[in-house]
Amino acid sequence: MRDSKAGREDQANDADRRRRERDLATELERMDETEPPVKESALRPIEEGLKAVSFPAPGTEVRAAVGDRAVESATGTDTVRDLIPETEVTFDSPAAVRARVQRPTVAAAMKRVVEASAGVQGVSLDISQREAYERTLRSLAAVDADDDDEGIDAIADWIVGKISDKGALPGSRRVRKEAATFCRSNGYEVRDDEWLGA
Repeated sequence: MRDSKAGREDQANDADRRRRERDLATELERMDETEPPVKESALRPIEEGLKAVSFPAPGTEVRAAVGDRAVESATGTDTVRDLIPETEVTFDSPAAVRARVQRPTVAAAMKRVVEASAGVQGVSLDISQREAYERTLRSLAAVDADDDDEGIDAIADWIVGKISDKGALPGSRRVRKEAATFCRSNGYEVRDDEWLGA
């Protein structure tokens, strides 16, 4: 494509179209997610405390800055220290911290998984695998919003057990299959077109 006004406009239009397609795909992907148990307004004190932190920041710095702040949800009260792993896993922004603590049950389970993987030499939980694990746990939370999230605890226990037994992380697809098995054995339907059904 030649460098002309028309060519630049075409490139800009293509970039805008791709951005809108990505936004739509993200919105469709999140359509089935449940409402986070912690409201945005309840997280303002944590965000105020994070203003002193230079991002990207590891979990240890986040814990040092706001670790004693309380996060109240429908299931009880946790501190940020209970939800953020004490590792060098980095958070890109205050929004990333907020997104993590907004779902305390999932955050506590992920904290256990991250800390278990950090304790094994040669095991590294990369970003894409961490996101896949977290999406699986969020899907378990959405299966039945009225239960006590026993599926989240069961799958987190299973992952931590695999890490300690084999010294390796189970693949994200294997974790999804284990979560689907848990759901089906407890009477919850898992469709093939859902994240857990894959």
